[in-house]
Amino acid sequence: MIAVLFGLLTALSNAFAVAVQHIASTSETEGSSLWQLVRHLVRHPLWLLGWIGMGGSLVFQAVALHFGPLSVVQPLLVTELIMALALRRLWLRQSLRGVTWVSATLTAVGLVAFLVATSPSGGAFTVSTSRWTVPIVVSVATVVVLVALAQRGTPNRRAGLFAAATAIMWALEATFIKATTDTIGRFGWVGALEHWPIYALCLGGAIGLFCEQSALHVGPLSVSQPIIVIVDPIVSVLFGIWLYHEHLRSGVVHLGVGAVAFVVMSIGVVALTRTAPPSMSADVHRL
Repeated sequence: MIAVLFGLLTALSNAFAVAVQHIASTSETEGSSLWQLVRHLVRHPLWLLGWIGMGGSLVFQAVALHFGPLSVVQPLLVTELIMALALRRLWLRQSLRGVTWVSATLTAVGLVAFLVATSPSGGAFTVSTSRWTVPIVVSVATVVVLVALAQRGTPNRRAGLFAAATAIMWALEATFIKATTDTIGRFGWVGALEHWPIYALCLGGAIGLFCEQSALHVGPLSVSQPIIVIVDPIVSVLFGIWLYHEHLRSGVVHLGVGAVAFVVMSIGVVALTRTAPPSMSADVHRL
């Protein structure tokens, strides 16, 4: 229950951070260079406020991953879209269509059905250093290719590629967070500085932030956000099984129902993002 609670708090913090930073990164920056964008963002109060949300998200996620498996915590982050919808309505006062709320309900039902059917569990408390080499190399290489391909193309294509890179990095970052909390638990805060996970956490976070900020800047949320929240749990479940020996409930029925539920959740995610208001900039004056 601790992992579930803090996983949901992570999703809420993420929704808040993405919302305010999307507003900041798309306001009066059309056609600007990278340096001009950076100067604009560091002076924008909403972008700085988003950093507070991301800081809270990191703390909540660290607690969730310390007490629960990747295969439970990371799928819960899909609720970020539902949280963002609530923020749009309650905070930004945006008008939302009935079909959008139906899509949000479909997303939630699919997520719950997936977790109940698969019942993710297990997970080694520590992972030997040698087991990290292949997952890190494969993940980083894939991200490099995606970022390179994202340099050209339509805004939707570029946002999608940057979003896929972001999802992979955030899934890898989740493993670093879990490894770091385990290291701190074993060796203390000072002792953790003598081990690699905390440095991988910082570097992975920087790369993930670059990919996410790029995705938010080059294209609409309706493209980048669903890709991030769908791909992240898929990769995270694979990492959980690969690195931490987590396991899903076996059997054709359970895995079949879990797969169908995940597809239903993904359909809900796509429908939610496509029917939600395309921009939040029109409501900036309400902040």
